[in-house]
Amino acid sequence: MDRKRITDYLIAFIIILCLNFFLPRMLPGDPLTAIYGEEALISMTPALKSQLIERFGLDKPLYHQFLIYLTSLAKGDLGYSYYYQTPVAGLILGTLPWTILLVGLALVISTLLGFILGLESGWKRGRPADKAILTGMMFLNGFPDFFIGILLLVIFGVVLGLFPLSGALSPYAGLSGFALLKDILWHLTLPLVSLAVVEISASYLLTRATVISVLGEPFILTARAKGLAEKRIKYRHAGRNSLLPIITGTGIRLGRVFTGALFVEVVFAYPGMGLLVYNSLTARDYPVLQGIFFLVTIGVMGANLLVDLVYKKLDPRVD
Repeated sequence: MDRKRITDYLIAFIIILCLNFFLPRMLPGDPLTAIYGEEALISMTPALKSQLIERFGLDKPLYHQFLIYLTSLAKGDLGYSYYYQTPVAGLILGTLPWTILLVGLALVISTLLGFILGLESGWKRGRPADKAILTGMMFLNGFPDFFIGILLLVIFGVVLGLFPLSGALSPYAGLSGFALLKDILWHLTLPLVSLAVVEISASYLLTRATVISVLGEPFILTARAKGLAEKRIKYRHAGRNSLLPIITGTGIRLGRVFTGALFVEVVFAYPGMGLLVYNSLTARDYPVLQGIFFLVTIGVMGANLLVDLVYKKLDPRVD
C-alpha cells in the first residue's frame, strides 16, 4: 500500500478519535443527572456530589480528560463505566459476539442474495422478471431496517407468536448443544431478516448495474462468437467481472450495516452493542460510548483496508 493511502487512513483515524471523545460530551445533560436523577441530586450533600464528580473524572478540564483518554487508550484501557460500574472492555466483550453474529450473517446473506438477484436481473434486463425484481428491491430500499423490524415483531412475534419478542436466548432454559444453537437461531431470525432484507437492495442494484455495463464489453461478444453456453457466459464472464465492485461495496456497507444493527437491536432488545449504546446514551456513560465507537472505527477501517488489499489481488491493474 502506498504512503498516501496510509496517511489518509491515519488522518481519518485521528479525526474520528477526536470526534469519538468530544461528541458524547456535547449531548445535553450530564452523567450524574442521567444516572441518579434530578431529585436524588437535589437531596445529595455537596460533599457527596463533589466526591462523585471527582470519581468520574469530571472535575478536570476537558483537554485534561482528553489526554487521560488518549493515554489510557495507548495502554489498551477503554476506561471504567459510570453506569455499570465495571471495566468497559468487559462490557463490550460480553455484547460483541451477538453483534458480530447479527452483522456478519446479515452482511453475508444480503450480499449473496443481492449478487444472485442482481446477476439474474441484469442478464434479463427489460424482461418481466427483471422488472418485478427491480420494483420489489426499490420498494424495500425505501424502508429503514428498524421499521421492517417493528413490522416483523408485531406480525410474527405479537400476532402470530412464532418468534420471541426480545433477547438472544431463552432465560434459565439450561440448553446446550444443538438445542442451544436452535434457540439462538430462533431468537436471531427476526433481527437478522430485518437487517438483511433492507441491505439486499444495495448489493442488488450495484450488481445489476455492473452486469448491464459488462454485457456490452468486447469479451462478452467474443465469448458469444465462440459459441460458449449462455450459462457459462453469465456466471464465468459477466458474474466474475461484476465481483470487484461488489467486494468494494461490501467493505463500505459494513459501517452502514453496523449502524442499522444498532437500531434493530434496540427494537428487539437484542443484547448486542446497539442495546449497550442505547443504554449508555441515556445514562451519558461517556467511557462506554467512547469504547464502542473506537472499536467500530477500528473494525470499519480494518474492513476497508482489507478490501483495498483484496481488490489489488483480484485486479492487478488497480494502482
